[in-house]
Amino acid sequence: MVTAGRGRAPASEDLTARARIRDAALLRFAEHGMRGATYRGIAEAAGVSVGLVQHHFGSKEALRAACDAYVLDVVRRVSVQSTSGESRDPGFLSAAMRADLPVRRYLARALVDGSPAAAQLFDDLVEMTERYLADPPPGVSPPTTRDLHAYAAATAAMSAGVVVLHEHLSRALGTDTLSMEGSPRLRRAILEVFDDRLLSREIVERGHAVLDQYEAAAAAEGDHDD
Repeated sequence: MVTAGRGRAPASEDLTARARIRDAALLRFAEHGMRGATYRGIAEAAGVSVGLVQHHFGSKEALRAACDAYVLDVVRRVSVQSTSGESRDPGFLSAAMRADLPVRRYLARALVDGSPAAAQLFDDLVEMTERYLADPPPGVSPPTTRDLHAYAAATAAMSAGVVVLHEHLSRALGTDTLSMEGSPRLRRAILEVFDDRLLSREIVERGHAVLDQYEAAAAAEGDHDD
């Protein structure tokens, strides 16, 4: 796995060439985007030849797809592990962050690229979130919602927004929120947000009632126009 620092290739000697290429690509795509990242730059970061990159992945699009699949797997795995007994291991957070932070840098760039791959990546995040919420692990309560798909989409968007807006968050907090040093403060705040119920049940019900009335009125107006 690549480190959180910029411009460095993976340090692990036991990674396969394919994994080293993928990890280097995560870093290069995060720094330069799909268009700016080159085979040569990825090969140099991975410490392999351009020919070996082509041999393993065939095209930059295929390499991007492999990165997307890996990112989704890491996001899913870290989410599950964070609510399991593993999270009580003192070494868990450090290991999880080392795996997760490069992925978050990649996501931050990928989600603003405006490419079909980025759109598919977000759709996959929504689907993964919906499956997670439909059958949550121990320690996670099933959401109270009329529309699980919309709930999952909103949750994925808010989580992704924290990543996409990392430069603004880093400025506001005075620390790089995608670094081993700055990430814990933001993670603690997110944990507290998910733990809190900011609105009373009465306010939530009132909000639903107003939206119900609005939708009913809009539907009636639409029927009248027809």
